[in-house]
Amino acid sequence: MQNTRLNSLLDLTVRNLALWFLNPWRRVSLLIMSFLFGFFMGTVAATTAGQRAVLDIVVAAFLVTFTEVSSRIVYRRPPKERRKLWVESLNLLKVGFTYSLFVEAFKLGS
Repeated sequence: MQNTRLNSLLDLTVRNLALWFLNPWRRVSLLIMSFLFGFFMGTVAATTAGQRAVLDIVVAAFLVTFTEVSSRIVYRRPPKERRKLWVESLNLLKVGFTYSLFVEAFKLGS
């Protein structure tokens, strides 16, 4: 690839972000935000699909597909590569998503 100004700027930005997220507090805060965003997205998906009651099967298929694809991405990697920031963020997004669906199910059951 050519070394253009845009390519250099993108490489520098990615390198600076990687250095910025080496701080453990920043990494943990990003992972917590990922979990909470997954929780929010699961709640939104469940309430929206339940409210409209039109695309229940399609939404359920999408949710299962998202969960299975993200699990495949995370757990097919060796344990050392699972410590990468984007892999941990994806896994916590999936965990928050699944947890919110369980909470919604308990709310409907009571």
